Amino acid sequence: MNKACFSIVVADDHPIVLLGIVDVLQSSRNIKVVASCSDGTAAMEAIRKKAPDIAVLDIATPGVNGVEVLANIAAERSKTKIIFLTASVPDHQVLAAMARGAKAIMFKDAAPDDLVDCIRKVALGGTWFPPDLIDAALERETGRQLHSERIRQILTTREREIMLLVAEGLPNKLVARRLVVSEGTVKIHLHNIYQKLAVANRTALTAFALAHMTQPT
Repeated sequence: MNKACFSIVVADDHPIVLLGIVDVLQSSRNIKVVASCSDGTAAMEAIRKKAPDIAVLDIATPGVNGVEVLANIAAERSKTKIIFLTASVPDHQVLAAMARGAKAIMFKDAAPDDLVDCIRKVALGGTWFPPDLIDAALERETGRQLHSERIRQILTTREREIMLLVAEGLPNKLVARRLVVSEGTVKIHLHNIYQKLAVANRTALTAFALAHMTQPT
């Protein structure tokens, strides 16, 4: 396969929607759909068998949902990047998807060209998260509105470094190793970050960091 061609697995339980997504992608230059699936179990099997560059999934796939697919393939160290294309998504699933390594969240009412642009951006190492969606989810989940300006105002340089490493999915031990500090120091900084941003855990912190450090253009 041409190195410039991105391989895609698509999953959606609505046949017409699935066909429409496949048609849009197949008509796009340098994108090849290698499997289309109607549920999460089939999507996982296709990802394991085809090892695509990207999987475009509905979060609400029957049986095994999209976030569970993401968690399973991440545990298997799959290199496939996950894009969620969904009609709606609960706040807790938005934050869980981001914390577990999703690369994009899009709604099904987006323009077809936006989906194609999103896929190409993700394939090249980028992410695509609507900041308004993430801000709203965080506000409802934490009870407090947060803004990227808040980071610059109240976090120290070292705290910002730790926040971004946590957003990459690194555990405290690896964060400490990367910054050449003790694991205890990382825990203290994380406690301070949680207090300053009024977030309760790594999931909310990761979602906030990703939303404001990697916004779509």
